[in-house]
Amino acid sequence: MFPVPAPALLALADGTVFRGTAIGATGLTVGEVVFNTALTGYQEILTDPSYRQQLVTLTYPHIGNTGVNAEDVESDAIHAAGLIIKDLPLLHSNFRASASLTQYLQAAGTVAIAGIDTRALTRRLRQHGAQNGAILALAEGQTLSDAHAAQALAAARSAPSMAGQDLARVVSTAQPYEWTQTEWQLARADGSPGYGELGAPRFHVVAYDFGVKKNILRMLAQRGCRVTVVPAQTPAAQVRALRPDGVFLSNGPGDPQPCDYAIAAARELIDSGLPIFGICLGHQIMALASGAQTYKMPHGHHGANHPVQELASGRVGITSQNHGFAVQRESLPAHLRVTHISLFDGTVQGLERTDRPAFCFQGHPEASPGPHDIASLFDRFTALMAQENT
Repeated sequence: MFPVPAPALLALADGTVFRGTAIGATGLTVGEVVFNTALTGYQEILTDPSYRQQLVTLTYPHIGNTGVNAEDVESDAIHAAGLIIKDLPLLHSNFRASASLTQYLQAAGTVAIAGIDTRALTRRLRQHGAQNGAILALAEGQTLSDAHAAQALAAARSAPSMAGQDLARVVSTAQPYEWTQTEWQLARADGSPGYGELGAPRFHVVAYDFGVKKNILRMLAQRGCRVTVVPAQTPAAQVRALRPDGVFLSNGPGDPQPCDYAIAAARELIDSGLPIFGICLGHQIMALASGAQTYKMPHGHHGANHPVQELASGRVGITSQNHGFAVQRESLPAHLRVTHISLFDGTVQGLERTDRPAFCFQGHPEASPGPHDIASLFDRFTALMAQENT
């Protein structure tokens, strides 16, 4: 006999309440409720720092089938404020699994809920926009009451808006560090599975950590880059003193506009003529540093099935997306050119400077487990560095 699951509820700021079961830690958590349409990668999603202060709804109905392992993480901790799913399988199976999803969530102290109608929740978010919410998870044997619903609703309504929040400095590393690990392989030279190690580096890249994902660093190292990761608030002069061949502006959570320190550093580094590559929040920061403006989207883009078109070639790539803010196309100065657009809503997905070796992309070309249709942007970055070194 399986034990009776502990009760939980999700309350949205608009007063909607969903009741389900607790599948993580007990307690109360609040954040902006967003939906993600990816079919795989729940462990990577949970550990992506870009989900800081967000409650992630996964639209795929069965989550947890493959358990979790120590390798499929994008950072050293769960950053999502909570997890919302439809169905948690009773069993998990994968040759790399070391624990179940529930064990993983409980060990991290992450509150999560299952057993709710995620289709109805997603429709509400899609039609009315992302909004704050609260998950309240009780212990086994406890019973949900109207008082619990009122408590969660009050917490959801008092949570701060994502707009105006500088979260990059919250999730960033405190100290610089070196990165040389390359991408995961099923069979390395010795026949064992695992990550590789950078051999002879071709380039030195300084990567700003605004909430950087490990697979970004691995894909840079895979292409011969020795990477020095620096805190979000590192001045441009300190970066230039490291004599890099190029600078990377990473993904991250929150609103880009309050990141004045990052915008100022990016502006100085772009003007210096160093090759620059930005992803996600880094894309928005490069745009702001170049004179454009950003805005908060109604519900953002979150998923692994978003079509993006490269304007120069007309080619369409399926991409992974995770952002709640976008660059305002009407605000672009003359020296900033659109290179990619979303085929869902026409929003700006890629930009390049016409006067400097700098470009950026809104989605995640490094997405783990995928798709990797836009991974060639990393090759473009190394090509820029090679060109500048000749």
